[in-house]
Amino acid sequence: MEWFFIAPKKMLGTALLGKRTPKSVKKKPFTDVELSDLRTAFDLLDRNRDGRVTANELQFMLKNLGINVRDEIINDLIREASHSGNGLINEAEFLQWVGRIQALRDEQHQQQQQEENASKPDELDDVTQDLIAAFRVFDRDGNGFITRDELQTAMEMIGEPLTETQLTQLLAIADLDQDGRIDYEEFTKLLL
Repeated sequence: MEWFFIAPKKMLGTALLGKRTPKSVKKKPFTDVELSDLRTAFDLLDRNRDGRVTANELQFMLKNLGINVRDEIINDLIREASHSGNGLINEAEFLQWVGRIQALRDEQHQQQQQEENASKPDELDDVTQDLIAAFRVFDRDGNGFITRDELQTAMEMIGEPLTETQLTQLLAIADLDQDGRIDYEEFTKLLL
């Protein structure tokens, strides 16, 4: 239940102000634990146990959590969340509202990640491309693994032949899962 009440104030502000994204927000289904926690949260909000949450009950809970929101914003939120428009939220409407908040949070998180990735220099892409190209030189049959024979052949091709002992030592270092071959992840760990 804690995850619901500790929502970032910016996200809560977006929900409280009723800002909607132009595209529909995709909600993921709640897990059984989340659903149980949300029902408990709804019961905590519904102080008079009538099966509906009023603006006053929501305001009371938010103030107890140290979140101060103007009454008109709370009223707008309740009006928006209530399908009947009667200023009351039943449990189903509450679950839909929380789902919408989560979807907005997830969407904001994805946008932040995309912005962070877009702002990174292309060096990462260049390194990744170089590693893939190097891996392909060693992975002669293109099956996604470098075998002992492929490693020996590739090393000879680049003018660095290995003795059997050196080959065994290199495989022991690089083959982390000890399956007798080197996959891409093991290859990158060896080189980086």
